[in-house]
Amino acid sequence: MERTDRPRDAASWIGDEIKRFTASGDNSLQLDPPEPAWDEPLVGFARGGDPLFAKFKEETGAFFWTPEEIFALTFPDSKAAPEELTVISWILPQTERTRRDHRREKALPSERWARSRKFGEDFNMKLRGHVVGFLGKAGCEAVAPMLSPLWKLEKSDRYGFASSWSERHAAYAAGLGTFGLCDGLITPRGKAMRCGSVVARISVPPSERPYDDPYAYCLFYIDGSCGKCIKRCPADAISREGGHDKEKCKRYLDDVASKSVRDRFGIEIDACGLCQTGVPCEARIPVPGQAV
Repeated sequence: MERTDRPRDAASWIGDEIKRFTASGDNSLQLDPPEPAWDEPLVGFARGGDPLFAKFKEETGAFFWTPEEIFALTFPDSKAAPEELTVISWILPQTERTRRDHRREKALPSERWARSRKFGEDFNMKLRGHVVGFLGKAGCEAVAPMLSPLWKLEKSDRYGFASSWSERHAAYAAGLGTFGLCDGLITPRGKAMRCGSVVARISVPPSERPYDDPYAYCLFYIDGSCGKCIKRCPADAISREGGHDKEKCKRYLDDVASKSVRDRFGIEIDACGLCQTGVPCEARIPVPGQAV
C-alpha cells in the first residue's frame, strides 16, 4: 500500500478528505439527471478515552462497544490505550430538494428520501471504507464499527432496539449534535441527516462540545414549546410522555412504509423519517420562541 504522509493539522487533513470524497460522483441519489444524496458534511472528533463512551456502554448494555473495545477486536495484536485513539464522526445533511419533497408528505416517504436512505447510505458505507483506507495509507490503523463483521443488532434492557455501536452517540460525543424527543440527532445542519464514524489510532484534538445536556437543542426539552415531531409521526410512535416508542416505529416501518417504498419506487429499503422534516429542527438548531 502506498504510504501517505500525515500533516501536522490532522483534523483539517481528515475533514478535507471526507468533504472531498463526498463531493465525488459516488454521492448520488441515482437519478437522471444526476443529483447528490448529501450536502457538504460536518466533521467532528472525540477522544477514544472520553468518559462518555463508558457511560453509553453502562446505560445501553454490555454488548455496546467503547472505541478501545472495537479497536482491540479489530487489531488483536496491536495494543492501543484509549488515549491513543480518536473517534472521527461526520454528518451528511439531506439536500434542500429532498427535505422539501419529504416535508410535503404526511404518511409515506417521498422518493428522494427513500433514495437517500438506500443509495445515500450505500455511499455512507463507501465513505466509511474510504476513510479507513485513507488513514491506512498514512500508517494509521482504523476501523469503521458499522463495517465490522462483528457488529450486530441487540436488545437493550433500558432502550429496546440497539446495536454494538451507535453513530448518533459517536456524533454527540464529537460535539456534532444533541438528541430530540423522537431520538433523532439535532445538528447545526438539523435533524434531517445521516451520520458515520471511524475509530483510528491517531492523535486529533477533540472538537468543542458546546453542551453537557443530551437534549440541549430540543425545544420540547428546553421549554416545552415544541413537539411537532409528534404530529409528523404517522405511526403515533412519539409522545410527550414517552418520547419515541421504538416498537411502534418499527412496526409501521416494516408493515407500511417499507412496503410502500418497494411498491411505488422499486427500492428495497426501510425508510420513513417523516419526523425529521416539517419541524423547527429540520435543517438547523432551533431557537427558543421560534417553534414554527
